[in-house]
Amino acid sequence: MAANEPKFRNRLPLRSGGMFLTDGGMETTLIFRDGVDLPCFAAFTLLKTQDGLDRVRAYYRRYADIARRARLGFVLESPTWRANRDWGAKVGYSPAALADVNRKAVEIMAEIRDEYDAPGSPYVISGNIGPRGDGYDPSYIMSADEAEAYHGEQIAVFNGTAADMVSAFTLNYVNEAIGIARAAQSAGMPVVLSFTVETDGRLPTGDTLKDAITQVDEATGAAPVYYMINCAHPTHFHDALATGKPWVKRIGGLRANGSRRSHAELDQATSLDDGNPAEFGEQHAELRRLLPHVSVFGGCCGTDHRHVEQISLACDALV
Repeated sequence: MAANEPKFRNRLPLRSGGMFLTDGGMETTLIFRDGVDLPCFAAFTLLKTQDGLDRVRAYYRRYADIARRARLGFVLESPTWRANRDWGAKVGYSPAALADVNRKAVEIMAEIRDEYDAPGSPYVISGNIGPRGDGYDPSYIMSADEAEAYHGEQIAVFNGTAADMVSAFTLNYVNEAIGIARAAQSAGMPVVLSFTVETDGRLPTGDTLKDAITQVDEATGAAPVYYMINCAHPTHFHDALATGKPWVKRIGGLRANGSRRSHAELDQATSLDDGNPAEFGEQHAELRRLLPHVSVFGGCCGTDHRHVEQISLACDALV
């Protein structure tokens, strides 16, 4: 299959049930475990050197091997969470260079897809989008129209690649989520939106998950394929998802932190808090029993391949 050809864009296997794994906390793994300098948490900067490319490929293959052993599907999230205009400018990338690196990131995902994809274990490529601002602090809130125009640049690039869909992570307010969903609609790209929550299960703006999801669905005609939660410990959102309310059915994936710390505490941390991988796996088995419709499981800050492997092992009997 050609490097720029999407395989599943028009028939996402994520819609059909089953369990998919994805990776863990890429940036915290590279910084705290591998000693890599990532300016502004921008993993895409690694793609400019051969050593960086080798590190990125090795990182994803470690997770892809876990999914292969478990005979599960896998979502390859491109290392482009910071590859938007404002963050790119902070690390010296022009708009043209930024477009090139977004395309290159997906090409690497396509290489790994073609290496691992197998009948019954599809490897789906997602163009990964991050917030315009700080994922923990919604200090500058765009209108939905502004967010659509801003993120539309990166989504338009992904539209011309092998990306099957786009996924926006660590969203902390509703307008940005609406704008991203609309931009993806305009580009004809399936879109997944992932909110982050504080220790009380609410977005940093104070909105509940229910209100955030409901507002986005109402404003976009329920455009997102599904929603996710990321960058929060399972104990921070368990109770919100345990309500059994209809909106919970819109949650299709989880990428939790290994640490129970708040965002403010994590922001000030000088060392890695990776929690307990085995406990992390059991917490996800409980979440899967509670929410059998959720299909995608991975990690966020502080997690690595050990956490994802424990999710796979703990959930094996439930697949």
